[in-house]
This record gives sequence, structure tokens and C-alpha cells, in this order.
Amino acid sequence: MKKTPWTLLLLALVLAGCPLPNHRLALRIRDTVPETPEGMSLAWYQTVGVELEPGNQVELVHNGHVFDRLVEEIHAARSSIHILLYIWRPGYPSDRIIQALRERQPGVACRVLVDPLGSIRFEDNVGPELVAAGCEVRVFRPLQGTISTLNLKRFQSRLHRKLMVRDGISAMTGGFGIWKSWIGEGRKPDEWRDANIWVQGPAVRGIQLAFAQNWQEAGGGMLPAEAFPEPMPTPGVARAGFVTHTGAPVLTNAERMTLLAIASAKKRLWISNSYFIPTGPIQDMLIAKSKAGVDVRVLTPGRHHDIPPVHEGQRATYARLLENGVRIWEYEVSMMHSKAVLVDDRLSMVGSTNLDPLALSAEEGSLVVDDEGLAAQMAQDFEEDMKHSVEIRWDSWRRRGLFKRLSERVTVLFGKYL
Repeated sequence: MKKTPWTLLLLALVLAGCPLPNHRLALRIRDTVPETPEGMSLAWYQTVGVELEPGNQVELVHNGHVFDRLVEEIHAARSSIHILLYIWRPGYPSDRIIQALRERQPGVACRVLVDPLGSIRFEDNVGPELVAAGCEVRVFRPLQGTISTLNLKRFQSRLHRKLMVRDGISAMTGGFGIWKSWIGEGRKPDEWRDANIWVQGPAVRGIQLAFAQNWQEAGGGMLPAEAFPEPMPTPGVARAGFVTHTGAPVLTNAERMTLLAIASAKKRLWISNSYFIPTGPIQDMLIAKSKAGVDVRVLTPGRHHDIPPVHEGQRATYARLLENGVRIWEYEVSMMHSKAVLVDDRLSMVGSTNLDPLALSAEEGSLVVDDEGLAAQMAQDFEEDMKHSVEIRWDSWRRRGLFKRLSERVTVLFGKYL
């Protein structure tokens, strides 16, 4: 077939790497996101495939209180308890949860799935105790063979979700793990600051589905029908949906979700994120919102960051954002591990989703909630955290030394090839 000049031009542009309209670097959500509950739900459905269903009861669960809630849910279980975690390590919190599982009601199925990279010593210590307590225990994408065969992609593609589902009717997600770092209130260097959310209502079905799919990949069987009951009536009025995402060659649901949350902001966009190295499109949209008059604030970890190279990479993104009006704080009293977003006075997002390149290719999940009461509490928590943080200001940041600039850039370049 004879090639037309237009065909040849198109081919030349592709080979030259020119960003065509559907190129991933050109992805922006420029539409005005509807403010009505139905319109907002439709926007989420056509962007990430999840509707914000009404009738949910939601509650924030911070820091060490996560262990109290886990024990309560285990004791309340009548058919099943499902736990999926990136970090489950030996120690006091683990012993407490295992004891609660031993004491669960007769006939309650217990299924536990962990990632081996985060759950150090799990298979030697914690796993056998869970099996002795009558739980079925599985490990997601075992590390054996991934390094020896140079299967780097499989090694990177970790299970970073944090989920607990009880009887298919209530659930919890967020940034929590079962380890000593989550004890306390997040106000001391060895006590991480984190945000989690408990939910009862229709949104639980999506969280249970996320567990079921990861469970099957790890070799587990299909969950019984009783694991997906009809939603129970709740006193809650929140509209909510659970957005899952996994690695993709071009564009992940994590990016779609984050871009839509940013696009929804008209007055306020407050983000707390533990590994904040946003992609170019996310940076562009943050800047666009700031220039449009939206109060854009980012809260990140400071000197107590658990992964110093990530802290350097995070700081490499500051200059462009600060110069264009985005305000940035660093949490100073402990490791800030939250992954939360607050949009205006209604929309909240809490889950396991970080904004660094590795996290955007992992198995993640976040609960999106349209509810004024939860948004007000999120705002209060954010303001309290800022009291324990230091604002990074552009006038002083731009005068930092050459060595610091080089170290940040090297970290970012290295991270692109991980």
C-alpha cells in the first residue's frame, strides 16, 4: 500500500518520540469535575472503574489505635477474618493479634496474606504461629528465584496493600503494618505517624474483592459466597469506593486516581504522603491548581525518613513546585507514613498509595470517600500535623548548596532505573 505524506509524517513523529495527544506524558484531566454526588461518582467510575456508592459508615483510625480496632474486629467475627499486609514482623503487636486470632469464635475462617519483602522473618516466626492458631497463611510472589534469575520486574512488583476484612461487612485500610513502628501516637522518633480508615457498608465489597484476587494469585482458593454478603444497613451516609491499582506498562490506576483527585479541587487540596516523588503530569496539575487559586499543600516526611535516598529524591521535586506556589511541609517529630488526600470540604482519600515510581507499579489500594464529616476530621488532623512540621519556603530553598542539588538529582536518576 502506498504511504501518504501524512502517514510518513506520523511515523516520523512516533520514531522521534514526539508526544502525540494520547501519549502518557500528555495525560491531564482538564475537565471540570461535577460537584453533585452523582456527577462525582460518574467521574470516578469512568476514570478508575469504581463508583462512590452511598450508605457507608466511615471512621479514621490513627497510629497505635489500629491494633485496638484489629482486635475488636477479630473478636466480632462470625464467619471470616481476612488480613493482607506488606509488613508483619515479630514483636508485641504481632503477639497481641495472634492471641486474638487464637481466641476467635469457633468456625471463623482466618486467611492471612503477606508480602515477603516487607515481612522480614515472617516465615520463620510469625507464620508458624498463625498456622498453629488455625489460619491459612500465604506469601505473595515469593522472592526465591527472582534475584538469581534477574527477574527484577517481579522483584519490584510487591503487594503494598494493607487490608483487613471482617465477615465481608466491615474493613480497614490505610498505611498500617503489624510492627512496633505503629505503636503510639506518631509524636516520637520511633513511632510512625499514619492514617487508616475503617468502613462498613457497600464499599467493603471492593476491599474484599482486592483480597480475593491477591489471595488467588498466591495460590489460595476462591472465597465462599458468604464472604460477599449483601451490604448491611448502616447509620452512615458517606459515599465511598475502593480503588485498586497494580503495575501497568503505560498508565496505572494509581496515577488516574491521583490526577482525578487533584482535578476535583476547587478551593483546597491537601496531600500527606510518605514517599512523595510525583510524576510529571501530577506535578503539572498541582501547579495548575495552585495558579488557579487552590490552596495546595503537601506534607511529607522530614529528618526521620525511614529511607534516606527517597528523602533526597523527594526533595528534588520541591524547587519546581515551590517556585509555582505549591506549599510544602516536612514532618519533624517522627516518620510521617500517611497516604491521604483532602479535596475541598467533601472528598477524602486514604490508603496505601505512595507517589513514588516504585509504588505506582505495586499492588496498592485507597478508599475514596465523599463525606463532609470525614473531610472536616481530615482537615483537623492535617492542621495538627502541620504544628509538628516545618514549612519549606522557596526564598530559602533556592539558595541551598550545589552538593545538595547534585545529590537530589542523582537519587532521582537512579530511581528511574529501579
